[in-house]
Amino acid sequence: MMLPGLLRAGRVGLVWWTVAIAAVAGMYSAFYPAIGGMEIGGMLATFPDEVLSVFGWDALLSGPGYVNATVFSLVGAALTLVCAIGAGSRLIAGDDESGLLELELAAPVSRLSVYLQRLAVLWLTVLAPVLAIFVVVLVLNPILDIRIDATRLLVACLGLYLFTAAMGTVSFATGGLTGRRGRALAAGAGLAVVSYLLAYLGPLAKQQWMADISPYWWYSGKRPLMNGADLAGMGLLLALSVVALVAGALGFVRRDTGV
Repeated sequence: MMLPGLLRAGRVGLVWWTVAIAAVAGMYSAFYPAIGGMEIGGMLATFPDEVLSVFGWDALLSGPGYVNATVFSLVGAALTLVCAIGAGSRLIAGDDESGLLELELAAPVSRLSVYLQRLAVLWLTVLAPVLAIFVVVLVLNPILDIRIDATRLLVACLGLYLFTAAMGTVSFATGGLTGRRGRALAAGAGLAVVSYLLAYLGPLAKQQWMADISPYWWYSGKRPLMNGADLAGMGLLLALSVVALVAGALGFVRRDTGV
């Protein structure tokens, strides 16, 4: 099954994922005007400064800070991660376990070509919900007076794309190495969870090195929606994707799949 066929095969699920993530991003963004009318300033003052900073609550009353803390650091990122890791585990390992991949490998096509085309499907799959978040926030920005700079919104979405695509690529590459969907899911989800923990626990424990090795920190640590691009973090996320895809490709082309 070549690239267009793979995209058509997964289009229904992708549409639902994109609509759901766009709806969640719109819903949370729409809550922002109500935040100004709530007496949360006093509540936030009860938390230590370190906690407020780590979770992004210190900027919760500003439009960019609120959207960064809710959509880009929490629900939007989490849902896009689930979409990316699920697709990454399915495109190689899932089809391998079901026998569909064996039929494709029996055709006169190189394994590397199969691997790269399916990887392209993964990256295109991740792009759809991220674009949906971008469009929803961009449209609601002037309507709700959120005051997000359009360039920083684009940069934040690019960072979200690189982060979620990297986690999906780790899942995909593990599927290429092992042919087991469970292991592929565990690799991507496990790395994502560890990344979150390191990014949050490191600053709280005053161990910055923990955050520095976290892919989630590479994406969100500098708060791109508020402060602009973190080129170093983006570069590290891209490097992680490249390392994962190369390792997965080397394992896939050599692994015995019964063909």
